[in-house]
Parts: sequence; structure tokens; C-alpha cells
Amino acid sequence: LAQTSAGQQAQTVHLVVDYGDGAMKIVNDIPWTQGMTVLDVMNAAKARPHGIAFEFRGSGASAFLTRIDDLASQGGGAARKNWQFWVDAAYGNRSLGVYEVQPQDTVLWRFTEQSP
Repeated sequence: LAQTSAGQQAQTVHLVVDYGDGAMKIVNDIPWTQGMTVLDVMNAAKARPHGIAFEFRGSGASAFLTRIDDLASQGGGAARKNWQFWVDAAYGNRSLGVYEVQPQDTVLWRFTEQSP
């Protein structure tokens, strides 16, 4: 595990992307900072050599994710799949631009038609 200069475990968060077809991508040990949002986690993962690509619209409380890698959200309607996120099993009930994460949290994005 990463160590800080004080010898304590570094504060990190983790990202899991579930494409809904049996494929998943995991990005571990993303450095956590005070006030870090799900969007910040996504940008940190994007910067990794084997990270992710993603697109979103809006900002702050109105930001919403539209695509991860080559898989775009399908919008509203029956049997439509969209990207939804959970943080440590709690459904992302607000924008990725304002949902703050804590050290050791795991952000899970799932491409699914199911909502909580």
C-alpha cells in the first residue's frame, strides 16, 4: 500500500466501471483530497495510462455523465440503459459534480436499466 511521509496508509479512493456485459474496469489507489467529488475521481482515472475515457454535460449540481469509453447512456424510456453510480453501495442520488467521496470509498458506475 502507498505510504505517506508520516508512515500512515495513504488516503485513496477506488473506481469500478461495470459495463453490464461481463466486462469491468478497476482503477485503484486514486489519491483522495478534501472535497473530492465523483467527477474528480473520474478525471483522476482518465489521467491514468490505462484509465477510462468519459463525457459529461453541465457542471456542479447539474453535471451528468453521458458516456464511459465507447458506451453512451441511452436516455429515458422502457428497457433503456444508462450510467448510474453508487458510492460504497449508496446510490448516487445527486450529481457527480457535487457528490463528495471520503477516503477508502469505492465509486461504482454501472450501465444498467435498473434504478434503486
